[in-house]
Amino acid sequence: MKFYWIKTNTFIKKIFSNFTWDIPNAENKIYLTFDDGPTPEVTEWVLEELKKHQAKATFFCIGKNIENSPGLFQKVINEGHAIGNHTFNHFNGWKTSSNDYVKNTFLCQAEINRLNTANNKLFRPPYGKIKKSQSKELRRLGYKIIMWNVLSADFDQTITPEKCLENVLKNTVSGSIIIFHDSVKAYKNLEYVLPRSLQILKERGFTFDTIH
Repeated sequence: MKFYWIKTNTFIKKIFSNFTWDIPNAENKIYLTFDDGPTPEVTEWVLEELKKHQAKATFFCIGKNIENSPGLFQKVINEGHAIGNHTFNHFNGWKTSSNDYVKNTFLCQAEINRLNTANNKLFRPPYGKIKKSQSKELRRLGYKIIMWNVLSADFDQTITPEKCLENVLKNTVSGSIIIFHDSVKAYKNLEYVLPRSLQILKERGFTFDTIH
C-alpha cells in the first residue's frame, strides 16, 4: 500500500524549514507545478489547457527530456512559464551519493541554461527524496528547493481521476504549491483533473502564478 501526504502537514514543514512548501500571499495566488517533462504530446496538451485559462505554471524538467525535446522545452519558456531543475536522470536522492546527485543536477542545469536565459535556480528533488547533505550543498550553490503542500497524486494509477481532483480541490488555499506531472504515466488522471481544477479554482477566485 502506498503512503504519501496529500496535504503536507505543519510538522514536516517545520522540520524541513529550509525548503519552500508554500508561498503565502494576500492576493489569492496559487502555484501550479508540473514535474517530469517535457513529454511530447502530454506537455503540449498541458500548455494548451493553461493557455485557455491564461494560467502560468512552473515546470520542473528532467534534463534528459529537455535534451530529447528541446523544441518543446523552448515552447514552455516562450509561453511565459517558469522552469525548474529536476535532475538529469530523475535520481532518487536517498539512493544516490551526494557527489553523483549534485553532478546530475549540474547536467540538468546545463541543458536548462543552453535554452533558458533566465538562469533561475529552482530545484525539486524527484520523489521528494533528498539527503540533508545534498540539500545543503545545492542551497550553498544558490538553488532554492521547492517542495509542495498539495499533492494531486496524478502519478498513482490505482486512484480514480475523481479522487485526484478531490485531492486538489479539497486542500488548495491561497499560497498553495500544487504538484502535477506532465508524464505519460500521469496522463490518465491529469487529462481529467487539470481542466476541472483550472476552471473550479479560477471560479473560487484564485489566480495562477509562477515561482521565482
